[in-house]
Amino acid sequence: MEKKEIILIGIFLLILITTNISVFYFINERFEQSIQISKQNLNETKNELEEQINQNKLETQSQINSLTDAITSISSAQTDLKKQLSIVKAKTSADFSGIIEDKIRGVVTIKTDVSQGSGFIITNNGFIITNSHVLANARLSNVYTFDNEKHSAILIGYSPVNELDIAILKIDGEFSKLDLGDSEDVKIGEKVIAIGNPLGLSFTATEGIISSKNRIGKNNLPYYFQTDVPLNPGNSGGPLINTEGKVIGINNFKLSGADNIGFALEINYAIKKINEISLTELNQTIL
Repeated sequence: MEKKEIILIGIFLLILITTNISVFYFINERFEQSIQISKQNLNETKNELEEQINQNKLETQSQINSLTDAITSISSAQTDLKKQLSIVKAKTSADFSGIIEDKIRGVVTIKTDVSQGSGFIITNNGFIITNSHVLANARLSNVYTFDNEKHSAILIGYSPVNELDIAILKIDGEFSKLDLGDSEDVKIGEKVIAIGNPLGLSFTATEGIISSKNRIGKNNLPYYFQTDVPLNPGNSGGPLINTEGKVIGINNFKLSGADNIGFALEINYAIKKINEISLTELNQTIL
């Protein structure tokens, strides 16, 4: 073979090798580009899926919240309906059973070393109202709640017997309080009940009507409802409750020798005095 032919063959082989190398690098570069694009597409798809999942979570949580609110609203509506039915039942008949069942949990028995009476809870954290004369000359006092649990009571303050005859006690814990009404709205002839613990018996309720308003009490103040609700020793300091389940008076005393002529301090005057006492003793009002 001639030298010239050998050179041509060498050149041809060199061109062939160079071409193959170029093709290899081209293919490799395109392959890497393809991988990079695939990775980018995967990341974009991943991000889109994560965003969609988060959006679904938010929508699901929103639906759960809406459903929870709806259930709560239904439950609240049912509770309100029960209360309204109790009120209607009390107004249209002599049956206060629905109200008694609901409110008796806020009534307490107060026992001292010399006497006993009734009272009622006015705040969920255990402030209690009763008559001052229930605590007169006592060295200690205990409060018994509806579940017959015994609680040591602290005397916060009081209005003397010859004034409004109100005492504020405090017990520790969380309790069901009674709602207070507006004694200005009370009508003569309106039906009411007194809940208390007369004569050391278990909690009882007696029914009657408002006979008169603004009667003069033993303190010569015209702050009292006259009622024919039967009141007995031990009822003192307990609540007088209307057909809406609200306290409109504090049972105070009855006329001796007279059948079913009792008197209850109108709640608006009681609230004013309670806040005066608590402001003085606690530096804050509690109602």
